[in-house]
Amino acid sequence: MADEKVLEAQRWVNSTYGAVSGYTTCPETGNTGWATMYSLTRALQHELGITALSDSFGPTTLAKLGEKGDIGPDYGNGNIIKILQYGLFCKGYWGGSRIGSYDTDTEIAVADLAANAGIFSNGWVQPKLFKAILTMDAYVLTQGGSERIREIQQWLNGRYVGKSTYFIGPCDGHYSRAVQQALMKAIQYELGLPEDQVTGSFGPATRQGLRDHRLRSGDSGVFVELFSAACVFNGQVGGHTASFTSTFDSGLTAYVKKFQEFSLLENHGDGDFATWAQLLVSTGDPDRTVHACDTRYPISLDRARALKNAGYGVVGRYLDEEESSKLDKEIQPGELDAIFAGGLRVFPIWQYNSRNLSNFTYQQGYQHAVRAHARAVGYGFARGVVIYFAVDYDATDAEISSNIVPYFHGVQAGLVSQGKRYIAGVYGSRNVCIRVSDEAYTACSFVSGMSSGYSGNLGFPLPSNWAFNQIQEIKFSNGADTFDLDRDAHRPAVDPGVGADGVNGEVATVEAFLDHVDALYATAVRYNGGDPNLRVLEYLRHPRYTTGVNRYGWEILIGDPDYEWIAYAEANGPARIPTYKDPAYGITINADHLSATASGVYLKGPGSGTTAGLGDFAGWGGDLCTFYADWRNADAAYPSGYAFCSDRLAKVNAATSFSLEDLVDDVDGYFIGQALRQGARIDEAFRGYLSGDAPVRRFRRFFAERYGNSVADTVATARSMLVDEGEWSALRLAAIRVTAWDAVMPAWLPDEKLDPFLQGYADTIQALAGPGDG
Repeated sequence: MADEKVLEAQRWVNSTYGAVSGYTTCPETGNTGWATMYSLTRALQHELGITALSDSFGPTTLAKLGEKGDIGPDYGNGNIIKILQYGLFCKGYWGGSRIGSYDTDTEIAVADLAANAGIFSNGWVQPKLFKAILTMDAYVLTQGGSERIREIQQWLNGRYVGKSTYFIGPCDGHYSRAVQQALMKAIQYELGLPEDQVTGSFGPATRQGLRDHRLRSGDSGVFVELFSAACVFNGQVGGHTASFTSTFDSGLTAYVKKFQEFSLLENHGDGDFATWAQLLVSTGDPDRTVHACDTRYPISLDRARALKNAGYGVVGRYLDEEESSKLDKEIQPGELDAIFAGGLRVFPIWQYNSRNLSNFTYQQGYQHAVRAHARAVGYGFARGVVIYFAVDYDATDAEISSNIVPYFHGVQAGLVSQGKRYIAGVYGSRNVCIRVSDEAYTACSFVSGMSSGYSGNLGFPLPSNWAFNQIQEIKFSNGADTFDLDRDAHRPAVDPGVGADGVNGEVATVEAFLDHVDALYATAVRYNGGDPNLRVLEYLRHPRYTTGVNRYGWEILIGDPDYEWIAYAEANGPARIPTYKDPAYGITINADHLSATASGVYLKGPGSGTTAGLGDFAGWGGDLCTFYADWRNADAAYPSGYAFCSDRLAKVNAATSFSLEDLVDDVDGYFIGQALRQGARIDEAFRGYLSGDAPVRRFRRFFAERYGNSVADTVATARSMLVDEGEWSALRLAAIRVTAWDAVMPAWLPDEKLDPFLQGYADTIQALAGPGDG
């Protein structure tokens, strides 16, 4: 909404200075913005006698303004007073009733703004305060801001505004690049650096100073205030939120321990250098010990062994490279075998150009995903592997909105179109990773923390789903062999990487899998930590349905697993068998998908009659939501939902998001979960269900027990899942949005459009069930 006084300011500054060389006019819209502030800044420079006008309110402007003294009622230059007053109007303060005269209203506005910024004012305007007025920084809490952060912003301004290299920062309650740099400057002042050497960068003197300022429980003073401020800026971790304090109390200790655990630092609760660094810069301590790496160079057996001996356990390698590249950075023939033989795991990276905005569109994301899928299949990567799609430049917030997020929607849709065999991850700055994970539902983040100067790394915490954090580039040497290597911190709980069993692995027989479940049950009984049935299901669905973004959807649905149990089972239980061959169809069954479904049915139960339920969403219902979005994404090619079901639903060879394997997982999970609800032991439930001819009869039994042998009831239950408002509504929205962001929701489609899709689902189920046998 246009503001009358802002419009007056724009008209006045344009009409007064429009003919001045170097002046840039601002739009006369009545809406404030940087263009207006820049015009006012250039006007001020002209009044100060500066001939080379600039948008920047820099040292020369400050110095010239300072030479003329503070601005108050007796100030001689009426135009400068007008510029000041119009700047106040543009910031939402009443600049004065008499334009050009520094009246009481102007004095009150200046005092109010100064108080909001956390500094003292006598009602007169000093150069730094004038600079603050001619910015778009807010000094009141804005939408989504935190009072805790605003308290620190005001404290920083109030304590350090007198320093020559410190300038008034925003007090809007938001952690940002400016706030991070203000905190860094404050630390440098307190360390005793000369003011002309205080730059806000994390240089050698700052690093050494912080090594000498380890903080412990019970300490107090300004360094505790600075440290706790950094903790507040890094947000909630593990359910703990820090408070701004001058005493290192038990609450701060508890937060620090959680932060250290989250960041994979030594978990002692002290404010040591490694923790200071991790709080302040995206690299953290770049010299700390890490256990992962990535490189564009091929890894031979000798290199793999050398990396393993140096403490690395996982290496990132590229699936492909653009046709114009001559780097040969993609995985080479025989390289994966060498990596595994050398004792390493691998994580795949996708990067086609990706160094400027034009590389990112929805269509390019879709095409890249299809190609990445083909390359991953060609290398033999098993289902469920995370592929990290790269954003290899400092994308701004606006660019993330306009191009990066749509690109990743295209990636998700492309992967779904190929049968959602692989999981999308993101590589980029902290801001890129956070926003893409939140808005395009990428599962894991590979953070370009090494690029500490990126705007997307300054003023942003580490994303909650970080799996790898690139912190340092080195020359790795093994005798005469030297190559470039990026050192990466690694959180295996989010993405363990791929071992030899995740590439061209042998598919176990159903008998071997049943023996595996027997052994897991026995391990769970020995663990003696709650329901052994649930423990076995938790282990079987790990890590695909317990880590990354997937974790949070399943956490909402059925809760987190017992991670201590998973660690115990990995150390004391049988070797993992992730897949087995279905005895009825000969297809590969994924134990994690089946077990996630069984967990949902066991804990939440299916719906009743034609009303869907949470247990249904854990299986066929969630897959139907994704499949619906897949159809809406392909609407141009498939205006008929029935035709889409006929071509894509429950197929073995078609590229689909709801394959026959998925449907078998859903149906088998349904019956395993129901057996557990009726009191069966999990080893008995699996054996009873997968032995004999039960798998051959699964669809007939499912059609009868869940849908009452009725096509009409199948349609009604599917409609309930897609349209009804239930406990699963938010999860349904996420399942649809991850595949087709712009898809029309099912409830908004007319019946003549939605009904054929539902009928296609029902007819497919009936066809699989076959004729009844009583």
